[in-house]
Amino acid sequence: MKENSASEAADESWDLVIESSGRKTYLNLGEVFRFKDLLFLFVKRDFVTFYKQTVLGPLWFFIQPLLKVTIYYVIFARIADISTDEVPPILFYLTGLTFWEYFASCWKKISETFLENQHIFGKVYFPRLVVPLSVMISNGIKLGIQFLLFAAFWAYYRYAGFDITLQPELLLLPAYILIIALLGLGSGLIVTSLTTKYRDLKFLLETVIQLLMYLSPILYPLSLAEGVFRKILLANPMTAVLEAIKYSFLGTGVFSWTYLAYSLGFSVVLVLTGILIFNKTERNFIDTV
Repeated sequence: MKENSASEAADESWDLVIESSGRKTYLNLGEVFRFKDLLFLFVKRDFVTFYKQTVLGPLWFFIQPLLKVTIYYVIFARIADISTDEVPPILFYLTGLTFWEYFASCWKKISETFLENQHIFGKVYFPRLVVPLSVMISNGIKLGIQFLLFAAFWAYYRYAGFDITLQPELLLLPAYILIIALLGLGSGLIVTSLTTKYRDLKFLLETVIQLLMYLSPILYPLSLAEGVFRKILLANPMTAVLEAIKYSFLGTGVFSWTYLAYSLGFSVVLVLTGILIFNKTERNFIDTV
């Protein structure tokens, strides 16, 4: 009997062993790639639930930016009479807003990762980083859809005779979007990690995003900013990207390799920091949420 028990113990093997890494901080990106099927499943979930049980469905992808642009046009173009560098105000606002919304939606949605998915995280094991990455990708799909609206307005004003021309820097559009995605991902990972202990941040975030929008050249051109205010705007990593996008599509704005390098470096440091904090938090967050 003893020999049989020893033999069974020796032959016993496990399909999967989950154990502590022993390191306090790690990126763990290889494991995320192994769960790529789950990643795309979450992408589909996020995309479908956006318009589920709504009457207008996917039309909201177009209605929301149109409503915002209309409000901005009435307040900032008609009432405040703020210059848009001779670009039609609606097209000017839509250019910045289309890409800003991608950043803001990534930041806001990813910041809810731990609180919104604690019922899943407490029952099933998978790399938690899959969830925020799926948000970044699903919002990227929404960006692609809303870009069609922007393209339609751009074509209308172009053929209506307005002086707007595409620039060679438009070839860098994937790089612009990547920087925006990294900024949204990194910001969201840091906030969701902190909100496991400090719930107050959840209520403060909306105000911070709104304030940062007004500190970005979306409703006004960077050319209007002078002195200290201009330095504050340029310290915002979204400024260089938004200005480069406006320059690429409209032929107006500030395109600077130096400013873009700053935004890229800031986004890389931010997302790496966010991943490290996120992976460290996920080990014991279930005890604090």
